[in-house]
Amino acid sequence: MLKQRIQDDVKAAMKAKDKERLGTLRLITAAIKQREVDERTELDDSQVLAILDKMIKQRRDSVEQYESAGRQELADQEKSEIAIIEDYLPAGLSDEEVASMIESAIQEVGAAGMQDMGKVMGKLKPEMQGRADMGKVSGLVKQKLAG
Repeated sequence: MLKQRIQDDVKAAMKAKDKERLGTLRLITAAIKQREVDERTELDDSQVLAILDKMIKQRRDSVEQYESAGRQELADQEKSEIAIIEDYLPAGLSDEEVASMIESAIQEVGAAGMQDMGKVMGKLKPEMQGRADMGKVSGLVKQKLAG
């Protein structure tokens, strides 16, 4: 389980006195615990991946804002957190793999137009979570269904 791996890495970072890694890992575990408390449930790997995806997206947004404000040291800190979080994501999908998965999902759900966008995304999300930028995937699906 991904959650257990993260907890084990927290202990390893504490022993190694790796403050930067430990801080990021604690942010991850806090986000996981918060969601578990809010929903009163135990999260599985796909839900943990969704949290990690969201954390990376937030940090990328922060990097853009910090760089445009001339705060490079803060942008660098966010980038290092992104690198640590990405260690827990599965290998990314290539553009060809994404296109192929979109094509097969459209055929599987029998999508005929934009009204079927939700069905297609519902099929793709569990398969692609943490492996592709879901915002880009959504845009590609819109293009396919509109054209």
